[in-house]
Amino acid sequence: MGRWLIIFGIVLIAAGLLWPWLQKLGLGRLPGDIVIEREGFRLYIPIVTSLLISIVLSLALWLINR
Repeated sequence: MGRWLIIFGIVLIAAGLLWPWLQKLGLGRLPGDIVIEREGFRLYIPIVTSLLISIVLSLALWLINR
């Protein structure tokens, strides 16, 4: 369990460091991500981005466990 927490922490740090570069690729603004903007209010629901990240992480963890 401890090993997985360390790996998860490293992945989060890497994602945080790479986020500006990932945004330039369009991650976070994919079709299917919901953005509602009103005066003084912004709601962002990254549905497709979350699904994509989930699939990539699932595949990576599956490959690690093989």
